[in-house]
Amino acid sequence: MVLSPADKSNVQAAWAKVGGNAGEYGAEALERMFLSFPTTKTYFPHFDLAHGSAQVKGHGKKVGDALTKAVGSLDDLAGALSALSDLHAHKLRVDPVNFKLLSHCLLVTLASHNPAEFTPAIHASLDKFLATVSTVLTSKYR
Repeated sequence: MVLSPADKSNVQAAWAKVGGNAGEYGAEALERMFLSFPTTKTYFPHFDLAHGSAQVKGHGKKVGDALTKAVGSLDDLAGALSALSDLHAHKLRVDPVNFKLLSHCLLVTLASHNPAEFTPAIHASLDKFLATVSTVLTSKYR
């Protein structure tokens, strides 16, 4: 999926609103995913998955940092996320569907924190962006 110039602008504007909350939003999206899609917990057997756990917050920060890096590299997502793609495909062997589930939970989290700014155009652009990130992360599976 190709992000248009308008999509890129929308994603950058939306992510600017996230600001320093990327890690918090990442953790909230992970908690939402674990509650809504319990099978995703199987990839984290060593984590304390309780609300507010340090491990979930730590992984949420990794998610937020990776997305912040991706937003800063919209013209080279494959390059920016190559190491993460290798990690998830070859070492962690995460089922690709889980990226779509987390993407959905991220959209819900972003919408709940920024309802006025979460217009249909922003929603569509963020959805395309997260779908593209998911595609990049699963590219090494093939």
